[in-house]
Amino acid sequence: MDFFSDPVLLSRLQFALTAMYHFIFVPLSIGLGLIVAIFETKYYRSGKPEDASASRFWIKVFTATFALGVATGITMEFSFGTNWADYARFVGDIFGAPLAAEALLAFFLESVFLGVLLFGRNKVGKKFYLVSAWLVWFGSCLSALWIIIANSWMQTPAGAELSADGTAAILTDFFAAAFNATTIPRYLHTVDSLLIMGAFMALAIGAYYLKKGVHKEFAMRTVRVASVIALVTSCLMIVFAHQSAVVVADEQPTKFAMMEGAYEGEAMPLYALGWVDEESQEVITPFAIPGGTSFLASGTFDKEYPGLNDLAESGMYGDAFTKETIDTLPVNTVFQSYHLMVIMFGLIFITAILALIFTYKKGRIASMRWLQNLVIISPLFPFLAIQAGWVTAEIGRQPWVVYPATSSPDGISLATSDAISLSVSSPELVITVVLFTLIYLFLIVGWARIVIQLIKKGPHMDENESLLFGFGKNKNAVEGASAAQGSFTSQPSSSGKDSE
Repeated sequence: MDFFSDPVLLSRLQFALTAMYHFIFVPLSIGLGLIVAIFETKYYRSGKPEDASASRFWIKVFTATFALGVATGITMEFSFGTNWADYARFVGDIFGAPLAAEALLAFFLESVFLGVLLFGRNKVGKKFYLVSAWLVWFGSCLSALWIIIANSWMQTPAGAELSADGTAAILTDFFAAAFNATTIPRYLHTVDSLLIMGAFMALAIGAYYLKKGVHKEFAMRTVRVASVIALVTSCLMIVFAHQSAVVVADEQPTKFAMMEGAYEGEAMPLYALGWVDEESQEVITPFAIPGGTSFLASGTFDKEYPGLNDLAESGMYGDAFTKETIDTLPVNTVFQSYHLMVIMFGLIFITAILALIFTYKKGRIASMRWLQNLVIISPLFPFLAIQAGWVTAEIGRQPWVVYPATSSPDGISLATSDAISLSVSSPELVITVVLFTLIYLFLIVGWARIVIQLIKKGPHMDENESLLFGFGKNKNAVEGASAAQGSFTSQPSSSGKDSE
């Protein structure tokens, strides 16, 4: 029961719950934003009603996801001023600029042009509508940049100095703070993972239609586009993940050691699976590549990195990281989350290759039930990888909420235990965690029902929708659009055969 009386752990749990829930919808909205833009580009070039219907379908799925992502993001910002008030006071001078820029320069851009997508199809020019689709996606990526800038500063502070009374970080160089040591590698790594998530979501929907034998033409178009995006972004992830590993090894050695369960300095092996026995300070595993992790981080199998005991004995972190406090670190949690992320990436890469090969090899995916089933469940792979990656990044920097990175100015760090507000009691935190859980369950059930209904309906265009796309100006146009749609959706007839 000590857990329920610890305001630090409860505050961390509350924020983790909100952040992980929020990051269900962020990957989907940014990833699907690219799908929307691509299909709207197809319609702009072809002018075909079936392409317009496909674009409209993806806009609906994107909008339902975007709305819930916005709501949960606001909750996190409010928590900075409640149970993380001391943290907000320390970083307020730093965080004000990127959070304001995210709202003014990114969120408003995204929201305004999303309004054009929802209500402007028949009111603005085709080129402006197309540009709006790409600006919605660009705005979401720009929004992610400002959030990553803020989060990366917590990982590797820069461009700041400690105030005279030692209670706040004072901004001295905006560009140094914004583009600190980890901003670019983490941004590329994060956004690429979001695009992978969107591609796999589109792949799953396309495979679902192929399995059901409906909307076949739309399904094949979707699978073709999504499989290319999935494989390209998966290949890019190898580069971006390597860049992130190099930065973590250089700037956050304690996190790097926890990721591989290393207590003693060594050329770090690469584990596929394992368990960290924190008492004996050993990794129990059936398989390891000697020096594998060192190779990923440095390009050589022989480079040695310090372990947790070495780092504690060095005295570089003062009283916050000593031999006595190592036992309190969540080493096994970080180890497991990191390796879960790596395993999921392996599944992502294999699935992307299979989907691309059998989609472009005479469309064989349309008759391969096992591959359809694999692709339908495949969004779980990037979802778990993303969530595990954030667990690694955030828990791995403990016991600091602002990490004293290698290149950071002296004195710029903040322990997690010093970041919470003492005015928020443990019972209040327990109540909010329970209420958040219940509300979030209600919201995600509502979102899932809406999205499932949209998927079941598919890219269907009735007469009212044809008005939105500009096909309802006369009866003949509506009938022509409906005829084209009948070929596009390929709904099964009552005899069980696909109508053409």
